[in-house]
Parts: sequence; C-alpha cells; structure tokens
Amino acid sequence: MITVYLRYVIDPYKLKEFEHYSKLWIPLIEKFGGTYHGCFLPSEGANNIAVTLFSFPSLAEYEQYRKKSFKDADCQVAFQYANDTRCFLSYERSFMRPVFKA
Repeated sequence: MITVYLRYVIDPYKLKEFEHYSKLWIPLIEKFGGTYHGCFLPSEGANNIAVTLFSFPSLAEYEQYRKKSFKDADCQVAFQYANDTRCFLSYERSFMRPVFKA
C-alpha cells in the first residue's frame, strides 16, 4: 500500500474554493481504486497550509490513476476549477508507507 501525502500552500482568502476543490476529488480518487483519507484544512497556526491523504494498493496503481486522470472528463473539471479559482499556489507530493499493528 502507498499513501499519497499532498501538502498544499493555499490562498487563505480562497479557503471555500479550496474546500470545494478537495471535495471534487473524493469520488474521483475512489473511482480509480483509491481510498480517500481526508483533506485537512487550516484551523490553528498557519492559515495557508492544507494536507490531503489518500492511498492506493501500490505505487503502480497510483501511477495508473495519474495517467487516467489526465484523460478523464470529471478530473478535467477539477483541474480546470483549480486553474480558474487559483485556490492553491503550489503543492508537494510525498509517498508514505503506512505502519499497522502487528
């Protein structure tokens, strides 16, 4: 299993737009076989950082999701929404391996 950690630098004045953008991705990640763990928006502390976590059974399956997302009409709507609203300024992606109880 691979968990994708996305750290966004968001526009704090467009928090509502970023939240909408995040909600667009929930069914899309699930559509391609991923498990969505949540988007975590600023509360206390920095007001311009958000984090999203989701998992795929393997890195190969995540890579397939990425390829398919660039051709999927619903994903294109989400990409365009982010482009139109400029609700985030940048993001970085890291890949994590979860640790479970023995």
